[in-house]
Amino acid sequence: MKKEWFFDRFCGRQFAALVEDGKLAEFSVEREDLGSIVGNIYKGRVVNVLSGMNAAFISCGLHKNCYLSMEETYTDYTKYDGTLVETNAKPLKLNVGDEILVQVTMPPRGNKGAKVTTHLSFVGKNLIYLPSTDFLGISRKITDEKLRVKLLQTAEKMRGSADEGFIVRTQAPFATQKQLKAEAAYLKKLCLQTLQAAKNAAVGEVLYEDEDLPVRIVRDSFEGELVAIRVGDEELYQKLKRLIRLRGDVPEKKLIKYDGERSMLKEYGITPLVYEATRPTVSLDNGGYLVIDHTEALTAIDVNTGSYVGNTSLEETVFAVNLEAAREIARQVRLRNIGGIVVVDFIDMTDEKHKEAITEELRAALAQDKAKCKVLPMSELCLTEFTRKRVGSEAMSFLIKPCEHCGGMGEVHEDIFTLMRLRAAILDCFADGYNAAVVELHEGIMHKILSDGVFSIEAKNRWKNKRVYLIPHKTYKEEFFTVRGDNSNVLHLPDKAQILY
Repeated sequence: MKKEWFFDRFCGRQFAALVEDGKLAEFSVEREDLGSIVGNIYKGRVVNVLSGMNAAFISCGLHKNCYLSMEETYTDYTKYDGTLVETNAKPLKLNVGDEILVQVTMPPRGNKGAKVTTHLSFVGKNLIYLPSTDFLGISRKITDEKLRVKLLQTAEKMRGSADEGFIVRTQAPFATQKQLKAEAAYLKKLCLQTLQAAKNAAVGEVLYEDEDLPVRIVRDSFEGELVAIRVGDEELYQKLKRLIRLRGDVPEKKLIKYDGERSMLKEYGITPLVYEATRPTVSLDNGGYLVIDHTEALTAIDVNTGSYVGNTSLEETVFAVNLEAAREIARQVRLRNIGGIVVVDFIDMTDEKHKEAITEELRAALAQDKAKCKVLPMSELCLTEFTRKRVGSEAMSFLIKPCEHCGGMGEVHEDIFTLMRLRAAILDCFADGYNAAVVELHEGIMHKILSDGVFSIEAKNRWKNKRVYLIPHKTYKEEFFTVRGDNSNVLHLPDKAQILY
């Protein structure tokens, strides 16, 4: 499978997109000023203990209090092969007012706060250090048995006590023993510094932060046939170049700086693919389609035949649509980063072999996902349930938001998606030879551009000798705007127009 990564940063966000064999497989957005809090370590204070739920709520300085299970005995290491983890340990004993160190394992979602653990971990390129968990594990993607034994023996020697552990990651075979030992020493030092900093830290202070989005992806992925890593920002390009040189397993020539005048994501066809991923209806290649509906408790996916009529029998027609749907469903949950329970309403089939084949096809397609998935057998009603581990925030939460005009029953584009399209349109205008771009847009979007300095980087660099005029409209929808180019020496504008410097 040919893979191509795209990284860019603008409007105060960092973007990452993965295209596999011409199809958008992953898309992530992260605010530069906030980043992802998953993996962050905070000094927290217990604000509430619910004995009936064996849980506690921890104040960590975040918008909502974090949830901590007092019965936690280990973090989820089921995706690694390794030693057994003690599961009958005594539950945590916490009282209101206690100060503890916690690490975020799941981000906030809806009205729920982040989920945290007291079992800290420090992630490196080749190893994960577990300072308080007696676990020795190895990635299942390392299949050579002799190599697995050798790597586990090396990890065992690096343990300082029986209370700490290591996980050997997929990239470890590319490192020497000297490099593994150096990384282990670094992670232990990082842990020690974190613990020492906690002694004098205030409640809510961040003691440890994981890397930003592009660096995490370069550090943690790149299996398969990598065609290119395209980067649309010079500063980000230099950062990734340094990291790739440290990795040593990715040819530097595959890291390509995009120098085009237009938006990189639009130039390579990523933007329209992202737009399609915000829609509830997904077309299948054979004419069928899916309808994806998110609820508070689960995600429901309905499979329909659409325009596909087949050429043999109804059972074979339905089977063909369901088979194509199973593959597309696996891609969509990964692309949209859908977590939790997913229920698929496949088209009714009568042949039991066909039902089993659809279930196996869905399992095989989901096996390519880095997030852990569990698929249950299909029911008599041709309903299939599966779970997907929540990893980070759903990508669509950055691109769409509830519509304020219909009480949240509908959805509209999130501001960042509108700004992303607007930026691409302005770049197109300048690439077409115009020195000025006249933008008519919703007044709230214009206010956001000016008050948040959304296009400040562009104004100082790519648009330095250009002019952008913003004309606000109260009647425009938030996601609607127009952009026209102008080369006139004298440009006449309405009184409300504002110049973006």
